[in-house]
Amino acid sequence: MKIKFCGAARTVTGSAHLLTLDSGTQILLDCGLYQGKDKEMKSFNSEWQFDPEKIDCMILSHAHIDHSGRIPKLVKDGFRGTIYSTHATRSLCSIMLLDSAKIQQRDAEYTNKKLLKKGKKDELVEPLYTTEDVSEAILLFAGYGYDKWFRINEEVEVLFKDAGHILGSASVTLRIKENGVTKHFGFSGDIGRPDRPILRDPKPMPEVDFLICESTYGNRDHLSKPEENDELVEVIRATCLEKKGKLIIPAFSIGRTQEIVYMLDRLELAGRLPKVPVYVDSPLAVNATMIFGSHPECFDDDLNEYMLVDDNPFGFNDLTYVRSVEMSKQLNDSNEACIVISSSGMMNAGRIKHHTFHEIDNSRNTFLIVGYCAPHTPCGALREGAAALKIFGEYKPVHAEIKIMDSFSAHGDRKEMKNFIQNQKSQLKKLFLVHGEYESQESFRDYLQQDGFGEIEIPELGQSYQL
Repeated sequence: MKIKFCGAARTVTGSAHLLTLDSGTQILLDCGLYQGKDKEMKSFNSEWQFDPEKIDCMILSHAHIDHSGRIPKLVKDGFRGTIYSTHATRSLCSIMLLDSAKIQQRDAEYTNKKLLKKGKKDELVEPLYTTEDVSEAILLFAGYGYDKWFRINEEVEVLFKDAGHILGSASVTLRIKENGVTKHFGFSGDIGRPDRPILRDPKPMPEVDFLICESTYGNRDHLSKPEENDELVEVIRATCLEKKGKLIIPAFSIGRTQEIVYMLDRLELAGRLPKVPVYVDSPLAVNATMIFGSHPECFDDDLNEYMLVDDNPFGFNDLTYVRSVEMSKQLNDSNEACIVISSSGMMNAGRIKHHTFHEIDNSRNTFLIVGYCAPHTPCGALREGAAALKIFGEYKPVHAEIKIMDSFSAHGDRKEMKNFIQNQKSQLKKLFLVHGEYESQESFRDYLQQDGFGEIEIPELGQSYQL
């Protein structure tokens, strides 16, 4: 069999890996959207490293857009196979992909208006996909639970194990019978963190012969939970009480927003949360939070016990979920000291762009970065110390304070990732590192080899290996 790396190779977003069996069966692992403005990746989302019509089936590790976001285009361009995922992943994709389609359509409309004003009618663009394409794609999903092997054809069985990354996230293990020989192939998906709120801890994968492993935080370690709570309270106090400013938290609608809200809920119940209004300004996050409540099979024991005390862990007196555009605009016009949690987490789409435009030049405010930000995104620029951001065609000076708390990340750090794959040492023939910037991947490769891991590859985009 052969593996071809069709995305998230020496970069973080756009996850896609094509496994071709000796029989010719083609299995696509993830089909993610590239998020960023790297000129070298400009055509990535509109072009393929393979023929969509020839893909027999797809296996999706989780619902984040950098793993699922090109599925509607895959279907639009001819894919008609089954998309295998967990039940919760299918539920989340049904809202996330619709939201993504609306963004694609709005972006195309905005671009075309600018082109028409310049008289460039021949350069008009089409959205990557539409809401109609999403509807067709969702019909191809087949949901399965954790910890039970299921067969996708005569050659291949699949096992999902809880990856503890977001609701419904899974590692993928394939048991493949070729020419009388059984091989085991693994894909970590995104590896979550142990002892995090809401979700169960990541579960180890069965031993495999070949493994594709993420490496997002391959060169760093995260804060522990007590330090994290204390730092969050201090940032709220300093911003909202002392400076009378706004604490703006760019957060992914799925996972990160619910985790922050849950932590604030617990702090409020414990009497530690400063008395300030909290707004979740993301319609997608509101819908996603409702989906969280319908998938208790993904909750950890701590949340189940907490719900005996507080039956709504995603709501408290000072919390408001914002749906309407009008109320979102009112937040921008208000001088009220408050906390605003808004998407997208990389600040390159959604309502957070408007909050950034209005609030980034105010020294009373704080922007709290709570997770990974791809280079060439506004969030990535802030992490690198940018003095100004170009938003809606205008340069805005960065006068707000920028704080970074990587401990909120849903990705395991280097130690947590190593522990997750520790059981693979004896049987593993080759380990492939994906979903990481090259510098981080090199560091993680060295870190693993010092611990006794054998052959490790860092594939380039489009590179293939015979297994």
